[in-house]
Amino acid sequence: MASLYLDTSAVLSVVLEQGTPPELSERIRAATRLLTSRLSLVETARAFHRLRLDGTLGEDALADAARDVDAIWARCHVWELTPAVCRSAATVAPRHRLRTIDTLHLATYLEARRRLGDVELVTADRRLEEAAGS
Repeated sequence: MASLYLDTSAVLSVVLEQGTPPELSERIRAATRLLTSRLSLVETARAFHRLRLDGTLGEDALADAARDVDAIWARCHVWELTPAVCRSAATVAPRHRLRTIDTLHLATYLEARRRLGDVELVTADRRLEEAAGS
């Protein structure tokens, strides 16, 4: 089985059940190797902060979701935002309109794929998915 690189959108989608296909949850659960960027940990914390401020979820639901996300991140090999990843992010996917955060995820994924070989990007972001495929 390929290693899975998880971006924040995929994990939040699975945990918050925002129209995520059940197969995605199962793929993450069954994966033998999960990877992510240090950026995902920051993005997740900020997302929960926004949900709390917006009152979108109650405190109990937020606590449950945070535990579920932490359990996924605990299984991940966390890749750092190295100078090489940052240089790559500055030039990666020039034909795509990606946010800075997404280019950092893409550059980290590409570095992981370069080093490890069989790595699959798992994202809920169509633009990021398209950029990775080009």
